[in-house]
Amino acid sequence: MSTILLAGGAGYIGSHTAVELLESGYDVVIADNFSNSCPESVKRVEQITGKSVKLYEVDIKDAAKLENVFSENSIDAVIHFAGLKAVGESVEKPVLYYRNNIDTTLSLLECMNKYGVKNIIFSSSATVYGEENPVPYTEEMKRGTCTNPYGWTKVMMEQILEDTAKADSSMSVVLLRYFNPIGAHESGMIGEDPQGIPNNLMPYVAQVAVGRRDHLTIFGNDYPTPDGTCRRDYIHVVDLAKGHVKAVEYVMKNKGVEVFNLGTGTPYSVTEIVTAFEKANDIKIKYEYGQRRAGDLPESYANADKALKVLGWKTEKNLEDMCRDLWNWQRNNPQGYNK
Repeated sequence: MSTILLAGGAGYIGSHTAVELLESGYDVVIADNFSNSCPESVKRVEQITGKSVKLYEVDIKDAAKLENVFSENSIDAVIHFAGLKAVGESVEKPVLYYRNNIDTTLSLLECMNKYGVKNIIFSSSATVYGEENPVPYTEEMKRGTCTNPYGWTKVMMEQILEDTAKADSSMSVVLLRYFNPIGAHESGMIGEDPQGIPNNLMPYVAQVAVGRRDHLTIFGNDYPTPDGTCRRDYIHVVDLAKGHVKAVEYVMKNKGVEVFNLGTGTPYSVTEIVTAFEKANDIKIKYEYGQRRAGDLPESYANADKALKVLGWKTEKNLEDMCRDLWNWQRNNPQGYNK
């Protein structure tokens, strides 16, 4: 069976994707520097699946150490998860984001080229649609003007991958544009465990629920939306992970570049999400409204028809599943992986 390298694979989306790949019969190699993840997540992936994962502690920017991973394994495809991902932090530390996210991509491509690996799937983001495009976003829209450096790194990395494929007709590139992954594996053994204060809504809600945070601050309630809070397309992380398995099947059989949105197509406001979490888990969340946050758009949601048509992928889990599975993870792991 094929061997898939997950660059940055010990993180939230990577660990869930590792489970789905292993359960679909693939061999998995993970390379991660644990800057926003930990080795425990990989141990738990092995426990869930009953299969072993080859794990390397490597900074993907470090081409020399990354070469060891390629020389010691026969890699058939790469899934590129490695990158910093906090919108707010990227506004404060743009150089860090450009250096880290773009260098990881270049190092990966150089190693792939040296070892003849021609298939790559990239964790992109809905942020590449920018401010100009109307919702729902479709894949043929031009990349827009981003509101933050994190988004710009995704735009630049997409461009680098497209240019690489244009120069090498044997390359196969799939760009997966994620919307907002939430939830956790139904076992409650793996989930989102951000370092420090969470930058995303749902891990923050879960930490308030479990008593790690006093209350949630909702950034802005004066947006042009029905209840004044931002609306987003939330997708269960297991559905997202299954989308990667479909993308692996696709990337092995096709050449060139293809783009897919991975989302549900249904937007929910921040306030609606908090209410849904309370209802699904019979728990109250203390929250207040604060100022808008730099880089946030009022609305962002997908048209995911292409993924259904070409990959045969669609979401199976609903908002209640997302909220219930998230709480199951957080309740069982109040301090995340650091019990």
